[in-house]
Formats: sequence, structure tokens, C-alpha cells
Amino acid sequence: MSERSVSPQRQGKRWYTILAPEQFDRAELGETLAAEPEDVVGRTVETTLGDIDGDQGQNNTKLTFKITDVGSDSAYTEFVEHELTRDYLRSLVRRGASKIKAVVTVRTTDDYRIRVQPVAFTTKKADRSQEQAIRRIMIDLVEEAAEERDFEEFVDSVVEGRLSSAVYGEGKEVYPLRRAEVQKLTLEARPEEIAAEEEASADVAE
Repeated sequence: MSERSVSPQRQGKRWYTILAPEQFDRAELGETLAAEPEDVVGRTVETTLGDIDGDQGQNNTKLTFKITDVGSDSAYTEFVEHELTRDYLRSLVRRGASKIKAVVTVRTTDDYRIRVQPVAFTTKKADRSQEQAIRRIMIDLVEEAAEERDFEEFVDSVVEGRLSSAVYGEGKEVYPLRRAEVQKLTLEARPEEIAAEEEASADVAE
């Protein structure tokens, strides 16, 4: 994660410690080198949930953060993406079983637009109607979660596995499941960006 081991210190530049958002306890994500504080804003850093929690069993979950602000020698970030590793997802696939995916775009109660990709793995091959029913459950639960939570709460429900557990619990009533996960969660737009989009659309309509 840190750039210090690969980037030489250059005259006039300084190191900034990259910190996770408060909901991730301001965990240190690494360091980045820049001549000016504004050069740091917009950079992204990828880590794993295992590195943040100190639990190597969580290394199959990748988290991406984007630097939004700089203060003295610290760079502050916002969460932008959660994604399971390809190796982990491949390990869940079984021959003769079904892999059921969905892609849902929702807005949280505080008006963040996010793209969520839940996935479920059955124990054996489900028929088409069962797959459709499980996909409908996944979509409905993601939409309900967004209607009831702000952005931070929604991210917590994904990272902590509560949303995937809800999908598993309801989905297995349709057909036995091996596993249910949120394969990917991406921040698509912040409230101010959505407001600008809607204002632009209104101007075009007029």
C-alpha cells in the first residue's frame, strides 16, 4: 500500500499518511508522496478488509478509498468500492450448481447513488424459475436496505456481511444455497453530483 518503498523522496516533496474514513476507525492505509497537498486529492488506495481489521481471513475482501482532503501530514479518504477477489469467487463455484447474479443501482437515504452486485451460489442446479425467484429476493433486499439506511450504514451492512446473510436466509427458502455474497459495491455519485445532474436535466427539459 505504501509508496515509500518504491518512490524515492524528492526535494520539495513530502509524505502524507493516508487514513481510512472514521467508520473504519481512521486506520492507516499507507503513505503517498506529493509536492503540494492538492496533488494528493483524488488519488485512490486499495487495501483489504483483513489489513484494516488485522484478520487475515478477511483478505478476500478488497476495499478502495479515495483521498478527498489533506491536513498537515495526513490525507483523509472516503470509501468508494468494496469487491471480493476473483480467486475467492471462483472457489465458491461448483460444477452442476447455479451461480445467480444481479446488478442493482439504488440511492441511500442521504442521497448517495451506489451500484450493488449481489451473488448467490446454490448447492445443486436450480431451475430457471428458482433462479429468477432468488434474483428477485436479492434485488428486493438491496433496494429495501437502501431505503432504510444512509450511505455509511449501507456500507457497514455489506462489509459486516449482514446484507449477504439476509439474502442467504431468504434465498435458501426457495432453493438450498451454499453461499450468498455482495460481490461488488461501488459509489457512483455523491449527493452534490446527483443534484448537479438533476439540475442539468431540468435545464435541458426547459
